[in-house]
Amino acid sequence: MFDELLEINKQNFEDVIHSQKKMLGAIDTLAHLELPKKGVSEKEAVYTSDKVTLYHYVPKSKKLISPPVLISYALVNKYYMMDLQEGKSFIGGLLDAGLDLYLIDWGYPTKDDMYMTMEDYILGYLDEAVDYIREESGYDQINLMGICQGGTFSTIYTSLRPEKIKNLITLVTPIDFDTDEKLLFKWGPYLDIDSIVDAYGVVPGDFMNNGFLMLQPVTLTTNKYLDLIDSLDDADKMTNFIAMEKWIFDSPGQAGETIRQFNNDLYRDNKLVKGELIIGDEQVDMKNIQCPVLHIYAKFDHQVPNSSSDKMKKYVGSKDFEEHCIETGHIGLFVSGKSQKIVVPMISDWVKDHSK
Repeated sequence: MFDELLEINKQNFEDVIHSQKKMLGAIDTLAHLELPKKGVSEKEAVYTSDKVTLYHYVPKSKKLISPPVLISYALVNKYYMMDLQEGKSFIGGLLDAGLDLYLIDWGYPTKDDMYMTMEDYILGYLDEAVDYIREESGYDQINLMGICQGGTFSTIYTSLRPEKIKNLITLVTPIDFDTDEKLLFKWGPYLDIDSIVDAYGVVPGDFMNNGFLMLQPVTLTTNKYLDLIDSLDDADKMTNFIAMEKWIFDSPGQAGETIRQFNNDLYRDNKLVKGELIIGDEQVDMKNIQCPVLHIYAKFDHQVPNSSSDKMKKYVGSKDFEEHCIETGHIGLFVSGKSQKIVVPMISDWVKDHSK
């Protein structure tokens, strides 16, 4: 009995010492942790219009795959999620493969942008960026890569200006909004977006972010912080965690008239696939998309359900259509091991094959 008590006390003492060492290690790790940058790949601003900036990434290959690729990201978060860490960067992987990359940074809307519409973004800023690259590169057509909402914008743009796009690549992109899978698509048709826009003008990023956190409330607001305790003394894990947290809460506000139209015309009325969507005074017909299309979505996507993404082939006019479902999540498509091993080679090989 005495020996058992002695062994228990010894184990308790060792546990206390281990915990104290781990805590000291955590303090040292956090004290010397380098704060992550907003993207690690070198780039330069080549064109600006209002708050929108067009970046050109510095090529890493002497032999570039042509024509250039323009990346259109979503309005809701910032693009640098794709470029958080050296060796794990989606952008870096594409540059290593020889792609010539441009990217649109939509900026941070303020009150004077409250009346900006989808037309302003798609037939204004996006079209200006495409024309700039066409002129600079000397190619009549360029490659367009759209991600999430940026993929929806890219699809709409290619429908309206098909003569300017050689190849279209869409990733985790909502197309058919007539689905009640996932919370975001359950909310969308019933959300009183008109009252929200009328109240705010520019819908605050924090308001939007709280809605996204509710898609997985326990995982995103509690569990990830509890799980963090065991990693406090691991510099690599902490750097990755802080980089992701910085990105998650870097949420631009949303121009009121744009989010009003996006919600009412797409989430509520599903006008894109019905052929009823009007941008400016032009009707969007997805059958106008005759160029090759590479469409990639994530099997475990909690934001864009598969039932919204996997219908794209049904609506476009392209006869050269390639589709892949990757066993990862919405963000995992860009930051997980599968991103570097599967997604980056898949995109770069496809672009190379379709640039001939």
